[in-house]
Amino acid sequence: MMSRDASTPKSKTPRAQVLIAGAGPTGLTLACELARHGVALRIVDAAPRHHTGSRGKGLQPRTLEVLDDLGVVNRIIETGRFHLTFRGYDGDTVLGEWDWHEGRVPTPHVPYASTLIIPQWRVEEVLRSRLEALGGAVELGTVLTEFNQDDDGVVATVARDGVTEQVPVKYLVGCDGGHSIVRRTLGVSFDGETDETQRMLVGDVEVDGLDRDHWHAWPKAQDGPVALCPLPGTNVFQFQAVVTTAAPIEPSLETFQRVFDERTGRSDIRLRNATWLSLYRTNVRMADRYRVGRVFVAGDAAHVHPPAGGQGMNTGIQDAYNLGWKLGRVFAGASSQLLDTYEEERLPIAASLLGLTSKLLRQGWQGRAAQSRTTETLQLELNYRGSSLVREAGEPRTVVRAGDRAPDAPCQTACGVSRRLFDVFRGSHFTLLGFDITHARLIELVNDQYGPVVRGYTVTAADASGDFALVDSGGYVRLGYGVEGRPLVLVRPDGYIGWIGEPGTLQQLEDYFRRAGAVTSV
Repeated sequence: MMSRDASTPKSKTPRAQVLIAGAGPTGLTLACELARHGVALRIVDAAPRHHTGSRGKGLQPRTLEVLDDLGVVNRIIETGRFHLTFRGYDGDTVLGEWDWHEGRVPTPHVPYASTLIIPQWRVEEVLRSRLEALGGAVELGTVLTEFNQDDDGVVATVARDGVTEQVPVKYLVGCDGGHSIVRRTLGVSFDGETDETQRMLVGDVEVDGLDRDHWHAWPKAQDGPVALCPLPGTNVFQFQAVVTTAAPIEPSLETFQRVFDERTGRSDIRLRNATWLSLYRTNVRMADRYRVGRVFVAGDAAHVHPPAGGQGMNTGIQDAYNLGWKLGRVFAGASSQLLDTYEEERLPIAASLLGLTSKLLRQGWQGRAAQSRTTETLQLELNYRGSSLVREAGEPRTVVRAGDRAPDAPCQTACGVSRRLFDVFRGSHFTLLGFDITHARLIELVNDQYGPVVRGYTVTAADASGDFALVDSGGYVRLGYGVEGRPLVLVRPDGYIGWIGEPGTLQQLEDYFRRAGAVTSV
């Protein structure tokens, strides 16, 4: 792993193989994923200091599973909050209270069942700490100014403190936001719209006169909804107010207070000590390509979401999670064609979520936000069915299908030690589950031949022996996967099912290994 000052033209550290432009949640997730694959990288950000504004403030269950895999979910949860009650007002009259995720509780198969409220800067802080533990660091105040690529690699130019440096790498990833210089240099279109008549005041402020146990909102205010959401682990609230006129407006504390007073009719609530103030313009845009040669875009550089529904930050993190393991396998010797599946799998996801967030935004602007969130917003049902990187040999005897998220489940080792499937999956490897003791010999051969890239386990209902046996004494694994018979299930490094087969389909499994980069030769 490499990290060095951009003003120093030479270094004795290994040359970076990947340059990441942008150190928000997307870029940091990618950096962490590449680092644990052993890929040398640099991650640069044009900002002179780390951002302290909340921007996004919700992590969805699927993203929490990604952060679990990266080893940081406990730190994230400690500083966030589930089930923050939403309280609606008309002036000082309480209209009602509701929990958008009422009844959603963890299960054996879904350990994170609802949205976690947490400011984006905190997520970035935790990811930076993880990256540092892996040997890397963000280079602040370092601007990507241009780049050129050929069949062998990319040469990027970065500038810091007036000093420029040529950075030769194998791949460049633009995680540099909606105004991405990477995307613009590539000439990739960013189709969609920016609606200047739909704007929003957003900022972080301290508040006197409101409790921190509710998300306070005035949804039917005459000039547009206004809300104050307490940010867990801090002493501030995120302020949001819809702007329904085209008149110029300055995002200042005085403006925020005036708008709040006018819309709520309240004089007992005071805003103070603003740490971040902004005027957000509604953007709904998506790149038509995520890869051009050796250069990729991810996160807001690839798709910009309305803030409704808390999808943007989450989608970017999962872009990085998808791309990261594939780059890792390519550097380990897999075909670069594996990287084509990044766009194939992630672009349709962004397109569908843009439709969802646009719908939720319209409801919010009209003051008729639903009192519950659909399961769509949780991102647990997103899948890669139909991708060229998922295969099924024969008719699967499972409820889950290739391309689906791999469920969690409690089980035990042969020695009686409790383990979750997510513990088994955690890391940069593929995981093969053989649902019967009769697969023991096959699992042994897989571990001998393909380990540690592939780790195989037998899943049995009764006592078993060996280091690669999982005892499903409660039946939760079979229940979660809807298993009948003796199937084989291969889980990719990103926690999605890549292949499902039956005994007698081992040639198809080996073919999948080659396709997915699990092995480079057999």
